[in-house]
Amino acid sequence: MADAANEPAIDAIASLVPATLRALYALEFAGRHLSPATLPRLIEAVAGRNDDLDAALAASRTTEWPERFGPVRDCLERAAAAAGEGIAGLLAASEAPQPIVAAYRALRGYARASEALYPMAAHLKSVSQFFLEPSMRDDAALLQRLASADTTRDWVGVMHIGGPPGTRGAFSLYVPETYDTARPLPLVVAMHGGSGNGGGFLWSWVREARTRGLIVIAPTAIGSTWSLMEPEVDGPSIDRMVEQVAGQWNVDANQRLLTGMSDGGTFTYVLGLRGDCRFTHLAPVAAAFHPMMMGSADPGRVRGLPVHIVHGAQDWMFPPEIARSAQLTLEQAGAAVIYREIADLSHTYPRDENAAILDWFEG
Repeated sequence: MADAANEPAIDAIASLVPATLRALYALEFAGRHLSPATLPRLIEAVAGRNDDLDAALAASRTTEWPERFGPVRDCLERAAAAAGEGIAGLLAASEAPQPIVAAYRALRGYARASEALYPMAAHLKSVSQFFLEPSMRDDAALLQRLASADTTRDWVGVMHIGGPPGTRGAFSLYVPETYDTARPLPLVVAMHGGSGNGGGFLWSWVREARTRGLIVIAPTAIGSTWSLMEPEVDGPSIDRMVEQVAGQWNVDANQRLLTGMSDGGTFTYVLGLRGDCRFTHLAPVAAAFHPMMMGSADPGRVRGLPVHIVHGAQDWMFPPEIARSAQLTLEQAGAAVIYREIADLSHTYPRDENAAILDWFEG
């Protein structure tokens, strides 16, 4: 009798989970390839990706779930709703006064859906695999290690410090559920773009951090974007965040990566080239750069500094010539620069580059 009572909920889970994951993959694809030129084709590509999701969510909402399944229902329905809203917003973007702005706004549904879905990674294999790097999704040892981790421990998993996700001057944090106090972990500080926030940008890095065992801080700028002309505003704030995390968790002082997208990438240069910067590696993505930045750089800091630049050949906001200039300027100053110009990348975050950035960082 108990099993029969659970069957409708099990059926709802079996429908909601794959439909939500398909929608999330569609949003990932759109986010990776979005630009003013590609938007019409992306809308065609994702059309219909929320049909089964909408149906599964509607069915779940009319299903009588057992009370003990309440937390599962809440996670899955919130994730499905956020993913569906993201797809719907993207499909409607072409009718908006500023289509590209509407499309970027729609893609925020990805982070909301990911955050809602993530607690189910401890219980559902398909969700656990989604939050892993593709090359490791069938790694039996990793899956077993994650499955045996105590996700109910305090101070592991996804946290928001200083306020709800996106609170100005606060930060979001991921600490692997496999965290062992005896083992120092590498730290990644990942800074959002001008219209973003740390609560959303964290989800650009959870997959890799969970796979490899990294701590990720995703700060939110104090103002509407990073204080590019006044580094004394956001710079000390980020230093305090790092100190707070390093005071509570075992952070490897010799493996600290500062990275960011767009304005976050530009602020990576602004902070990372200063003599008092304690990050060991820099990875600016889709960033602006001007040789005048070198006026505030510390020559001793720059010499030998590992810098991994990623930029899109199709970037419509900051043309790739800017990144090439950064490469040349930094190399002339003695930095150890890797430059990756990606042929099909516009001004958006290339999550598929995270693995290469981390291979370089960890190597």
